[in-house]
Amino acid sequence: MKIRHFKQLPKPYLAYPKIIQGLIFKKSQAEPVLPDVQYVVDVLRVDPKHLQAYNEICGFQQDGFIPTMYLAVLSQSLQMHMMTREAFPFPVLGLVHIRNQIQQNRKIGLHETLSLSCEFGDLQPHDKGVQFDFITTAKVGHEVVMQGRTTYLSRQKTSAQVSTKIAEPIHNDYQLQAQWRVSENTGRRYALISGDFNLIHLHAFTAKAFGFKQAIAHGMWSKAKMLASITLPESYEAEVWFKLPLYLPSTVDFLMTQQGAETQFLIRNAQSKKPHVSGIIKAL
Repeated sequence: MKIRHFKQLPKPYLAYPKIIQGLIFKKSQAEPVLPDVQYVVDVLRVDPKHLQAYNEICGFQQDGFIPTMYLAVLSQSLQMHMMTREAFPFPVLGLVHIRNQIQQNRKIGLHETLSLSCEFGDLQPHDKGVQFDFITTAKVGHEVVMQGRTTYLSRQKTSAQVSTKIAEPIHNDYQLQAQWRVSENTGRRYALISGDFNLIHLHAFTAKAFGFKQAIAHGMWSKAKMLASITLPESYEAEVWFKLPLYLPSTVDFLMTQQGAETQFLIRNAQSKKPHVSGIIKAL
């Protein structure tokens, strides 16, 4: 495996020119192969002001610790550069974020020095195309404090009859915890912090160019909003599946149910009751 080292986290916006080029220069139709590469930020120190802004929009407490979701968001900058600097086989625009998993092994102090790495997982068949993972690891010294897995779908014509999607928890006894009014500018506010300026999140006008009637919320914001609304164990695993788009603005229900050591949660449209995000948390 080729390892590329960075002295600091690369800026997400530097990847956008090559993403736009992907609209003009089409990818090869050859059998797709993911690059065998790992990107590593050797020394990562979190900016307290940036973390504070992230916590405010997602709802996390300013408690002197780094939410694991924040590190997952920072890793997206590595992912964007991996898809644009390497021989990545799919167009970046059009990828669908379908699943996200994070694991926190212990609480991470705000002033701890970290390393952050990201690499590709395996390609897997999907009944709507091909799916693949990004695998993220954060360490303090040699100690792994966080791991994450982000799953994307590249929509393609396929004859696959069996999907590798992991079965989601299904329960009918969810209890309403809160109702949220998600404002129209949520996507723009979150983009300024996360660096994810995908046009489907910014404005109804730009989202319509990609087939959406309105802008849609970032999936990683939705997951963070749910986790910020739950009392989390010191070590846990949280997995979510992204369902129907959460249009902006919207009013949504946040629901939970407890099944032993597991907590299931759901965001659904307050009026239609259709699901936007479902997930599960397991204490470790």
